[in-house]
Amino acid sequence: MSITLSATLAANEDIERRRRAGERVLHLAFGEAGLPVHPALRDRLVAASGRNGYGPVAGAPELRAAAAGYWARRELPTDPDLVVCGPGSKPLLYALLLAIGGDIVLPAPSWVSYAAQADLVGSRSILVPPPAGEGGVPDPGRVAEAVRHARARGRTVSSLLVTLPDNPTGRLATVETIGRLVDVARELDLVIISDEIYRDLMHDPAPPYTSPADLAPERTVVTTGLSKSLALGGWRIGVTRLPENAHDLRERLLAVASEIWSSPAAPVQQAAAWAFTEPPELAERVALSRRLHGAVARAVHARFAAVGARTPEPQGGFYLYPDLGHLRLGGSAAVTRLLLDEHGIGVLPGHAFGDDPSAARVRVAVSLLYGETAEQRLAALDAANPVTLPWISAALDQLSDGLSGLAKGRPEAARERRPALVPTACHG
Repeated sequence: MSITLSATLAANEDIERRRRAGERVLHLAFGEAGLPVHPALRDRLVAASGRNGYGPVAGAPELRAAAAGYWARRELPTDPDLVVCGPGSKPLLYALLLAIGGDIVLPAPSWVSYAAQADLVGSRSILVPPPAGEGGVPDPGRVAEAVRHARARGRTVSSLLVTLPDNPTGRLATVETIGRLVDVARELDLVIISDEIYRDLMHDPAPPYTSPADLAPERTVVTTGLSKSLALGGWRIGVTRLPENAHDLRERLLAVASEIWSSPAAPVQQAAAWAFTEPPELAERVALSRRLHGAVARAVHARFAAVGARTPEPQGGFYLYPDLGHLRLGGSAAVTRLLLDEHGIGVLPGHAFGDDPSAARVRVAVSLLYGETAEQRLAALDAANPVTLPWISAALDQLSDGLSGLAKGRPEAARERRPALVPTACHG
């Protein structure tokens, strides 16, 4: 088995290395929320820092109860005994793949770690594109065809995965698509894993949001965490909601967890338990984050649209997925390399997400444009129109200049001739 570093982490390390060498790089490759921790959360973590015992494998009772309440407020009644906590939703997803077993259907494109984790556990991924204009959900009709074909060849296909809203496209599947997919899952007896880590970051919370768990609670596993909505990626805490009466799956999941992480960090669990009750100050922080992500994502979308890139406007999170195929510069790897080496713009190639390597699609993350310092990021969070702030405006201008150069086919001056010292605001 060939195991390589995650594409997102590898790109982040490469860009940071270039910056330390004095290169001016606009970092649009890493999906970090890009905001400071709320002070009240820091206080909760400090207050719990004396807790150094392992605790239950499933997670602290107060955290499981708080997570159950979080889902109940979203009209998903939840038994705390069917909530399992882990050191981030990413390890939980890995443990779920082990506990469920069999091959898995994934949307193509989809987050880089899904297929990689399936490889690690010995499963094979069946990649199915989403319906046109959507993201994060494999096309239901094509799922049925692909699963039947795989089973006819002797493969065991046990599950399918969706991301609502999506990474990498920033799009949300429609209610109709979710309904059709649930029907297929029932017909083919598939477990649905619904990664909803970006649910609370829908740019416009008005459009209907339907989780597969709303329609098929008996076969849907929901995962989420605090790394995106509250920018707690480094704290590593996630929770999963298991289907009704899924006690066998719970036992298998806990068996896996007991051999991998034993229990999540106790102080972080205590802070997370408070966060999942959604106190007013944290609810306000999430609302401001949602506004900021949406404003900057739309501004970045406009820059790509200005050079003719085809991409639907992002609806949630801090991603978009432009197609630069009209420039005829090659596939996703070639376009990514040109953007970085000749224009100082770091993105991720679409093929890292399971997309066709010959397509010139790239994943763009906007969340590191908010500022270099905590003060700048908080100013961006509080700003009614954050794209007018000098450091964000400068980053957007740098993006426009680079994209214009790419579109014209006239590379900028060689990177070694760029000034090594630039205003920190331009780093975004």
